[in-house]
Amino acid sequence: MSAIEQLAETDDKKQQLTDNYKTLMEVSWNFDYESSVAKVMDLYRRAKQNQWDSDQLDWDVSIDPSNPIMRRENTQYFDMPFFRKFSAQQQEAFTAHSTAQVLSQFLHGEQGAVLTASTITHGVGDIPAKYYAASQTMDEARHVEVYDRYVKKIAIHYPVVAWLKKLIDTALQTENVHKVMIGMNMIVEGLALGAFNNMYRQTEEPLLKSLTFNVMRDESRHVSFGHAFLGPRVAAMHQDDREDLAQFAFDAVSIIVEGQREVDPGFIQVLIASGIDPEDFFRGMKEAEAAGFTQELPPGQVHSLKDLMIPSLVRAGLITPRTRELFIGAGIPVNDDLTILEAMEDAKSDQSILNEAGASY
Repeated sequence: MSAIEQLAETDDKKQQLTDNYKTLMEVSWNFDYESSVAKVMDLYRRAKQNQWDSDQLDWDVSIDPSNPIMRRENTQYFDMPFFRKFSAQQQEAFTAHSTAQVLSQFLHGEQGAVLTASTITHGVGDIPAKYYAASQTMDEARHVEVYDRYVKKIAIHYPVVAWLKKLIDTALQTENVHKVMIGMNMIVEGLALGAFNNMYRQTEEPLLKSLTFNVMRDESRHVSFGHAFLGPRVAAMHQDDREDLAQFAFDAVSIIVEGQREVDPGFIQVLIASGIDPEDFFRGMKEAEAAGFTQELPPGQVHSLKDLMIPSLVRAGLITPRTRELFIGAGIPVNDDLTILEAMEDAKSDQSILNEAGASY
């Protein structure tokens, strides 16, 4: 193959790794530089004060194969009879690859967050909200960097899951900046905050623990931004406009729930790479479910949908009586209990790993 042919083949492969489309978000100039939401200015000050440099993490640390990123005892499947029948090698390979798949979703999701945060920056009318969204864009760029470096370090990479990309694309392709914020700052960020919290509590690998801790310092502000900015606006909206946003929130959550009910091709790759027959795995899952085994989370971990996303939508007035019936009809419980969500935001609560460490965020 000639050098020109090799270059053309490389360009073709790179083109397959991109996805381009036009968005319809309007751009908002605002020459009134006063803040309309004091809490947003407070978040911006905190964002400035709590920036961190990814180069200060210990990237020279070696990841010891004999001390994996995640111990198989910490997986949600470990206590299930069918999983115990797999060999130790299969269990360890599955744990390594399933963890790598999760980390790959962190990477892909953070790139989506760069796109949505920058979209909010040019679409939101409030100037201090632009300040904050711009700071979040910087945060998200740093998150893409650290997870990209980590995924390359462990040398196991998985493609984005279909429902995650669909959710972010749906937010980006709306013409309403409030819907972008609902999709990202209330739904995707709620998903991420719970997942990062759980990853931190599960892993003992020092580099992953350190970078996840720092990412969580940023994510806690991002989730708060959605509530601080959107809450008062939703309350002041005409009922028709509020119902429009509530419908979008339901549709966005449905993308996650319906997507997770389907078998992800990436997870099939995980099983094959682990030497596990997918049919054996899913048959074992059905048998475990029939026997009463559940995938309950260990103490200290949170369920992103139940404990964070749904309560945040309830608190912001984005689940109306009409859409509450839609959630119930779709088999999605509406959790009105704000305890865990508020505990994750409370600077004095030990629910948050940040407070346990006395970290500023």
